[in-house]
Amino acid sequence: MNLRLIAATLALCITIAGAADAKKATPKKPRKADPAFAPVTDDPKLPRVLLIGDSISIGYTVAVRDLLKGKANVHRIPTNGGPTINGLANLAKWLGAGKWDVIHFNWGLHDLKFMDTGKQQVPPDDYEKNLRELVKQLKATGAKLVWCATTPVPEGDLKPMRKNSDVVAYNATAKKIMDEAGVAIDDLYAYALPKLKEIQRPENVHFTDDGSKVLAKQVTASIEAALPKP
Repeated sequence: MNLRLIAATLALCITIAGAADAKKATPKKPRKADPAFAPVTDDPKLPRVLLIGDSISIGYTVAVRDLLKGKANVHRIPTNGGPTINGLANLAKWLGAGKWDVIHFNWGLHDLKFMDTGKQQVPPDDYEKNLRELVKQLKATGAKLVWCATTPVPEGDLKPMRKNSDVVAYNATAKKIMDEAGVAIDDLYAYALPKLKEIQRPENVHFTDDGSKVLAKQVTASIEAALPKP
């Protein structure tokens, strides 16, 4: 009986080990690629548009492409644009060597967020300095520039913490810079503000899928106004 018990125990252990190995060997399903980052094949007869921005812009990218189909080749940077410090580190790479006709851009939501230190990731004075340098580099491309105002922050226990009063202040700084530089402004803040309950997720800076499509209409209109006239 002891031998039978030992044999049965060994068999059970082998079965369990085999199942564990099989589980380890089973590849994880790859994360579904975000269509916003899908490569764009240019129609050489159409102008080229570049979207620069954070996850808010990622959300409206596909809808903007659809709305501008047949009117423009709409590209975006291959990542979340993050704060202005990320823009300074990567802008040259994002711009590449091609010619851009219109660049629709934003930084701010990541700059003003509070870090674990209790301080903002990019304080107001640094934000102004960084944004001025980014605008200088963007103007050097010869593209028509459109600044996109940072969208509102809702009330609630946000993680990471952000304050809408800071959005207002950072947008004011950006507007001053754009006015001085002669850059057009897409006031997505003012456009989204009265619609927040319908288009923004609860206690979240992000928008619903339908909400992103609503934002895309405003973004598209601002880009169309900047496109070269036929």
